[in-house]
This record gives sequence, C-alpha cells and structure tokens, in this order.
Amino acid sequence: MAATDTDPRILRAFVAVAEELHFTRAAARLYVAQQALSRDIRRLERELGRELFVRTTRQVSLTPDGERLLPYARRVLEAHAALRAAFTDPADRPLLVDLNTDGMTAARVLARARELAPDCELMARFESGLTWAAGEVLAGRLDVSFGRAAGLDPAVLAQLSVQPVRYEPMAVLLPGDHPLAGRETVAMSDLAGETVYAGAGNTRTREWTDLASMLFAEWDIVLAPPAPLAVGVAEFQRVMTKTGHPVLAVAGFPPLLGAVLRPLVRPVPLSPLLMVWRKGLDHPGLSALRAAVAELAGSEGWLERPPTSWLPGIDASLMDRRS
Repeated sequence: MAATDTDPRILRAFVAVAEELHFTRAAARLYVAQQALSRDIRRLERELGRELFVRTTRQVSLTPDGERLLPYARRVLEAHAALRAAFTDPADRPLLVDLNTDGMTAARVLARARELAPDCELMARFESGLTWAAGEVLAGRLDVSFGRAAGLDPAVLAQLSVQPVRYEPMAVLLPGDHPLAGRETVAMSDLAGETVYAGAGNTRTREWTDLASMLFAEWDIVLAPPAPLAVGVAEFQRVMTKTGHPVLAVAGFPPLLGAVLRPLVRPVPLSPLLMVWRKGLDHPGLSALRAAVAELAGSEGWLERPPTSWLPGIDASLMDRRS
C-alpha cells in the first residue's frame, strides 16, 4: 500500500538517482554517503510497494513505476520549495552564485550586480561545469550558475530559467613551444590533426566537451583523452603541462605560466554563455544579476554575433530565448 506521508528528503534522493542514473554521483550531488542514499531508496520502495530502479553491476535504470513516480516527485519537491519560500523573506539569505571560474564574464556580472544591490549578499561559488552546477541549483544548494545550457539534459533544463549573457569567442591555449604559439591567431584549419583537450571524462563539464566534439568533428581535430580532474589553476596548469596538449578555452581565459592563449578564427567558434536559475526563484539579488547582464551585454555588445562565426543550431535557438 502506498504511503500517505512521504518524507521530501527521500523523494529528493529518488530524484537525484533518477536524474544521475548512478548512485555514487547522486550521493555526491546530495552530499550524503552512498549507503545512506541506498537505504533511503529502499525505504521509499517499501513505502510505495514498488521497485523503482533496475540495478546491475554496470548500470542503473528506472522501472516503469520509477518513470511514473518521477514527475510526481518533482512536483512535490517544487511545492515544498515554494512553501518554504513563501514564508521566508528572500533578502534574509545570501544568494549563492556559481561563477565556474574566477576572473571571467560571470565574475564581471557578479561584481556589477553587487554594485546595483549593495544591501544584498551575493556569495560566489566555483563548481566547475554547468552539468554539475545545474543539479546543485535544482537541489537548492546553489541559486544561479553560468554556462552552456543547451548541453543540459532536457529534463533538467525544463526546470530552469535562462538568460543569454554572451557569445564568447573561443580560443586555444598552446604550450609556449608549440609550432602555432608564435601566431597572433589560429585558424580552425590549422588545428586539423591536432589532439586538443576539452574536458573529456569530466562529468561536471559534459556540456563543454559536447560542444567541443561538435566543433572538432568539422575540422578533423582529435579530442584528447581524459586527464586527471584538476581543481585550481595551479593543478590544472601542472596536468596540462604534463600532457602537452593544447586546450580549448574562451578568449578571456586566465593566463597560465608557460602557455599562450590565441584566438580561433576562420570561422570564430562561439561558446554560448547563459545565466540559469531555478524556475520561480524570487530574490532581489537575482534581479540585480539580471539587470547587470542586460547592462553589460548592451554596453559591450556581448550578444552581437560575429558574422563569420560557428555555433550549433541548438545553441543559437537557446540564445534567442528569454525567461
């Protein structure tokens, strides 16, 4: 017999596993032990009298009953979040803003938003990748993030509001002794046959690797194999120096010792940057961020697409979207 009063915490565990289809990743997303997460899922299955997941040594998948439960669970959690929000003054808590990497476009937006709303506490976070950060946003552990939203799972994207921020021109980070390092710009055709790193194997940045894979396929560029996940600029520099591969980046990427950043041209590949947040989020800090995006994009031409540029159609459509 189905339970009449299911703990939202257990439904949150179910949704995390259903979206990740991986108990270890879901546990990391919820900041709980995997054993505790498995225990919660078994409890929910007992309460509902239904098996929700098919578990094998290689994969996890939803059963038909799990598929049927998922939209109901999401609606319950959305209602639960709305209930909490209805009795909380949004300005009483900090707004948690994920910048992905410091010193780039998102950091400029945050700095301007702080000027526009000096009484709001906007706290920076660095989650390294929108694929990961979007899950944190939906779980309520982040409020706002930035990145390539078209690369997200459609079920995740459907729960987010988006605001286009900037068409960021891509660049390539080259070791100082690379044959192309002496050029002021690097044509896409110059990279044909090269092996270029673009985050392969990093589950937090799947949206970036997906964009790179589409770009590389058109110019016969080889996607570099996975490298150890590096946290922090110093560790990233050490790992990239060890592999020796060029790195796909954007034009404003922070400088690294012993490497040079060169703009990519003919055509200019674009990285579509959007700001994302939970649908229904109400906070004066969010209003300040949206105003900062509109102001900076307008004054600096961030949303003017270069005439000779490359961008997948799915990204172009999302960049035209307004929440």
